[in-house]
Amino acid sequence: MLRSMATLLAARGRPGRPDTDRGEVQLTLPPSLSATLGCDAVGVPARHGFRLMSRLPGNGCVFADSEWWWWIVPAGSDTELRWPLPACYAADAYVPDRRPRLIHRPDSTSPYTPPIPLYLMVCQLTGVAPAWTGPGVGSRL
Repeated sequence: MLRSMATLLAARGRPGRPDTDRGEVQLTLPPSLSATLGCDAVGVPARHGFRLMSRLPGNGCVFADSEWWWWIVPAGSDTELRWPLPACYAADAYVPDRRPRLIHRPDSTSPYTPPIPLYLMVCQLTGVAPAWTGPGVGSRL
C-alpha cells in the first residue's frame, strides 16, 4: 500500500498536472485563504493523524480521507530534505482521489502548516533522524 502511494505520486507524467488515469485530485483551499507561496501537501497514514495534529505548534489546512491525512505546506517544502516513510510528499497538492475533505481550517488567514515542525514531528514519529541535504552553514568570527 505504501509503495503504491509513493509510486502513484512519483509516476505522474508532468509536475503540476493531474493524471486522471491514476485517479488524482488537487486539494482545494477555502477561497478566503490566500496561498501566495503555492501549495504542496504532506500526507501520513490516518493512524498517525490525530497524534501529529495534537502535537504540532500550528496547523494550517488539514484534509483527510479514510486512509491518509494531508497537511498543506508551502510549495517547495521538500527542497533539500527527504520526508521519511511513511510520509508522502505531494507536489501541487495532487493526492490520490479517495474523496479527501477539509477537517481542519486555521484560525489565521494562512493555509499553511509550518513545514519544519511538521518534518521534525514526522521524523520523531517514524524514528528517523532528521537530515538536510543542503550545504552546511558555517560561521565566522
